[in-house]
Amino acid sequence: MPEFPEMENYRRLLSKHIVNVPVTGVTVNREQSINVEPELFEKSLTGARVVFVERRGKHLVFHLHDGRRLLLHLMLGGLLFFGTEEERPSRSTQVEIAFGDRILYFMGLRLGYLHLLSVKETQAALAKLGPELLDKRMNEKRFAELLKGRRGALKSVLVNQQVFAGIGNCYADEIAFEAALLPAAPVQGLTPESISRLYGAACKVLSEASDIGGYMEIPFMTGDTMTGGYNDSCKVYDREGESCKRCGGTIVKSELSSRKVFYCPECQHER
Repeated sequence: MPEFPEMENYRRLLSKHIVNVPVTGVTVNREQSINVEPELFEKSLTGARVVFVERRGKHLVFHLHDGRRLLLHLMLGGLLFFGTEEERPSRSTQVEIAFGDRILYFMGLRLGYLHLLSVKETQAALAKLGPELLDKRMNEKRFAELLKGRRGALKSVLVNQQVFAGIGNCYADEIAFEAALLPAAPVQGLTPESISRLYGAACKVLSEASDIGGYMEIPFMTGDTMTGGYNDSCKVYDREGESCKRCGGTIVKSELSSRKVFYCPECQHER
């Protein structure tokens, strides 16, 4: 599932290519991916302009010139591609928005969605999201306060969108590894030093992954060499049976609260 870094990469790329470019056409191939009648969706967007692209957690918010918003969540397997019909990957598309001769393809929205909303509706949809770890208002003290009183496994807390927005399976494992903490470590047992280490690890991993394009496998557009740049940088995620790059131990895959989890049992600890 695309997480904070993947969606931030998309935000940066979209901001370069679609802002203030009039929408010239809309095609809805799957009605369940939108929240209004296809005819209304198409009519509302045709001629509109995106004036700003915002990211909130794993969501993208397209600010339209008339004050309305498009709220996108790719969920599991969703991706974006921007280009011509000849360039696009051989995958089914649920929604297509044309900007002249180039089209923004929304693919894999079987579980995701692209909703046309008012400002208030958008705010309500995002109201329960927790703060973001790279927000300018976040610091180590506030991070520690957000963990105070929490119980349960570290990974379960990190992926809880009401605690911290934007972190999913991949980056929770990568952050835990960077902090030398087990994903199953009880949050209530973390020492102040462990929490400090965890905060530094989260900022480092999320910043680095965002700056090199996250782990998406398909480029955003032809000639895009940024998207997916983090694919080979994961230290533990999806590396079961491989050697730990830090200590030489063997990466293990297990399950935690119905989620797959990857870690090194040799150099990751409970605190």
